[in-house]
Amino acid sequence: MPSPRRRSPRPTRAQPPDPLMAKSKAPRFSAWRPHPWHGLSSGREPPTFVDAYVEITPLDVVKYEVDKGSGYVRVDRPLRGSSQPPALYGFIPRTYCGSRVAALSPRSLRGDGDPLDVCVLSERPIGRAEILVPARVVGGLAMLDKGEADDKIIAVLEGDLAWGAAQDLSDLPPIAIERLRHYFTTYKLTPDAANPIEIRSTYDAAHARQVVTAALADYRELVGE
Repeated sequence: MPSPRRRSPRPTRAQPPDPLMAKSKAPRFSAWRPHPWHGLSSGREPPTFVDAYVEITPLDVVKYEVDKGSGYVRVDRPLRGSSQPPALYGFIPRTYCGSRVAALSPRSLRGDGDPLDVCVLSERPIGRAEILVPARVVGGLAMLDKGEADDKIIAVLEGDLAWGAAQDLSDLPPIAIERLRHYFTTYKLTPDAANPIEIRSTYDAAHARQVVTAALADYRELVGE
């Protein structure tokens, strides 16, 4: 019996180039998840307009923070008391609290070695974390944590119908600042232990922009840019 004839493989037709992958037409994207601290932009126009990477929402009673190694959000600790953050809480990418931030914080021993924290006020509830929020810097809290500079920048959501017109801390109702101060002065309280937190003062948008600028410079020094 004659053996069956083998069919020669059909020639493979060249596939047309994917227009999404063509250099001239490709949208900017990352094939891998960027690290929230190192791989994302600080915002469209820092130090005034920044992006906040949100770790904690006003609905959270657990302290979350980005793991510096992996870039994923991990549980830091359950909050002991009943306080909940009165604003979105996270950090500005590509910032670092080092010597320049510490120099703007009298009595601080050093910067706390973390990205610069930011609280963003939004009239509409935002219940999702691990998101980027475009915000306008309006002021800040001069805070020390165990003697280290741990400033909290205060910002408002860009385009917010209630808060969006604010350009300085004086444009916000005093109760909004009072709630932020109360949250940060109580969120690490434990019975029979000294409070490690000290909020020395609040500051306006001009000083807040200096702090953001210092944190951007500290970051560039940290990574050797």
